Amino acid sequence: MKLGNFSSRGCKISLVSTPPEVIPIREKEERNWLPLAVAAAVVLSIVAVAILLSLKDARGKSAVAPINAPLDPYAGSLALTGLAMSESANLAGGKVTYLDGHISNTGARTVTSVTMQVLFRTVYNEVAQNETMPLKLIRVREPYIDVEPVSATPLKPGDEREFRLVFDAVSADWNGAYPEIRILQVESK
Repeated sequence: MKLGNFSSRGCKISLVSTPPEVIPIREKEERNWLPLAVAAAVVLSIVAVAILLSLKDARGKSAVAPINAPLDPYAGSLALTGLAMSESANLAGGKVTYLDGHISNTGARTVTSVTMQVLFRTVYNEVAQNETMPLKLIRVREPYIDVEPVSATPLKPGDEREFRLVFDAVSADWNGAYPEIRILQVESK
C-alpha cells in the first residue's frame, strides 16, 4: 500500500495535501439610502413647485363671486352686444367653450380692467356654474384668435372692441342657453 495513491479495482485516488479553504462569511451589507433620499427630495421639490404654481395661478384669477354680488356702478356705461358661443376640442380630449361678444364704453372714463361674472344655469334656472374672470379683448384674429387683458389697450370713452371669455370646462348640468353675464368690477383712469 502506498501513502499517496490508493488503488482499488482500476480506480486511482490521490490524497490531497492542501488545507481546507476558508471561505469568509459575508456580513450583511448596509443599504445605501442616499440615492433613495435624493430621489425622494427631488419628488418632494417637484410637488412643492407644482403647489406653489397652482397657488400663484389661483391668486392671478379672481375668486368666485356670490351670485348676488353687486354690480360696479360704471357697469351701466359698458354695453355688451353681439354675443356668440362656440366650442372646440382641446388636446386632452375635452372641450373648451368660448363666449365672444362686443363691448362699448359709452361712459366718460378710460377703462383699464373689467371683471366679469358668468352664470351658467340648469333647466330649473338654478346656477350650475359660477365663473368670475377678467375680460379679455381680442387682439388679432389671424392666423388664430389671440386675446389680451383690457390693460394692454384700455377702452377710451366711445371705444368699441371685441372680447372673448374662455371656459376650460362647463358643467354637464348647464341647460345650453346663453349664460348670464354681469360686470362686477371696473377699473378706470
